[in-house]
Amino acid sequence: MNPSERIDKKIADLADWRGKMLSKIRKVIHDADPEMIEEWKWMGSPCWSHDGLICVANAHKGKVKVTFAQGASLPDPDKLFNAGLKGNRWRAIDLYEGDRVNERALKNIIRAAVVHNRAGREGKTPADARGIRPKVHQK
Repeated sequence: MNPSERIDKKIADLADWRGKMLSKIRKVIHDADPEMIEEWKWMGSPCWSHDGLICVANAHKGKVKVTFAQGASLPDPDKLFNAGLKGNRWRAIDLYEGDRVNERALKNIIRAAVVHNRAGREGKTPADARGIRPKVHQK
């Protein structure tokens, strides 16, 4: 199965509110950035990437957690981030049964994450040029 099919299955297997919430989050992610790539990492986590990891979403016993890889560097004027606030890099949004998704604010965070990833890519040079990987000389 490809990653999108695995995410479809994960959503279908969650027969309660968490499946609906995960489906809603997925739709908002793709609405915010139609070029988003779906991935399946870390032994069963739906992930979305664009020029690097954007976010991971998981259903837990009583919540759906959406974790942004560069959340600490992203603007959050609507205060969506409510978990992982003390970390240096990651920030998360914990959603509970009955919560409504602020789609506008979530889309803004997703778009800011894409811009952040692009800015990071543009400023990087290949590892060889930075001297990280020694060149292998062939005889």
